Amino acid sequence: MSETEPLRPRQVTFAAWMIMAGSVLVLVSVFEHVAGLQSLETRERIETFLSEPPGDGLGIGANAVTDLLRTLALVTGGCAAAAAILGYQVLQRSRSARLVLSVLAVPLFLAGMTSGGFMSALVAAASVMLWFQPARDWFDGKAPRPAPEPPPRPVPAPVADPPQSGPPLSGPPAPVPPTYPAPQQGAAPGAPPPYVGFGEAPSWPAAPGMPAYAPARTAGAPRPQALIWACALTWTICALVTVGMLLTSAVLAASPDAVFDELYQQNPDLADAGLSRTTLTTAVFVLTGIFGLWCVAASVFAALAFRGTAWARTALLVSAAVATVLLVLTVIGNIAMVIPLAACLGAIMLLLRPEVRAWRPRG
Repeated sequence: MSETEPLRPRQVTFAAWMIMAGSVLVLVSVFEHVAGLQSLETRERIETFLSEPPGDGLGIGANAVTDLLRTLALVTGGCAAAAAILGYQVLQRSRSARLVLSVLAVPLFLAGMTSGGFMSALVAAASVMLWFQPARDWFDGKAPRPAPEPPPRPVPAPVADPPQSGPPLSGPPAPVPPTYPAPQQGAAPGAPPPYVGFGEAPSWPAAPGMPAYAPARTAGAPRPQALIWACALTWTICALVTVGMLLTSAVLAASPDAVFDELYQQNPDLADAGLSRTTLTTAVFVLTGIFGLWCVAASVFAALAFRGTAWARTALLVSAAVATVLLVLTVIGNIAMVIPLAACLGAIMLLLRPEVRAWRPRG
């Protein structure tokens, strides 16, 4: 009889699709990067970089930098094309595809820093995920390891009712009159004969329908560590984003001239876009309110998921996925967005773990 193949973990499916989709986006970014190498704007940026430290100490010209960027872009594109094909082979449980992906992750990450943006790092991280459990057991053809069960709690032994000095409140059955045995030889004349239970404390039966002791409460499984970390990441990032947006709005309201002077200095094209200071200020305040409400909602979802609410865990997963998409679109222009993006990806992977999805609170 043929042995049943183990079911593919969701971790492998998620990583493989992340590799394929990320590789396609890297290819698109590489084509745009190569097409813009000969533009006047790129030429000016290269010359500006070479005229200031640390670029002025490289000892190379603008043409050499352009050729280097083109070479790195071609390397990134080749690695991304191969990774997209190997990502499909990973879904077929190809161990060689996983090994080659791990090798390609290094040049894809290093060369992609100049042309692939953050997506090349995302593909490399997804390749590393294929070496963690339960993906490793699946590639080896082993059945997934069962989650460790909590040690059973000792059940308390039944405790006998303490002797009562009188009859119980609920009417006990009618007492049975004691029986007296026949007088024994040698007994003192005129002494009362012994009876059954002589010298023992009286015991009364339990009331009808009442158990002798309360049943032990059934203990549920402990809260998974993955759920704890996912909620902690959510609360931390929501707090940082909320504080950052509030500080930005406060500084903009206190000294708008200094903020806009610095903003126009870093982005000269913003002044030619036709956006007034009033429009930009209103946009910042509106975004602060939107992101603040979003962070509050995500924190509430995390609190409910921490308590074991299934729909809150799903809502938190959807919120993290939407935030990941938005952060991917903004991370190329702002490298600081890498931190919340990594936190969102980590929360998604933690919430998708089987022990988190199967956990239920104590009843």
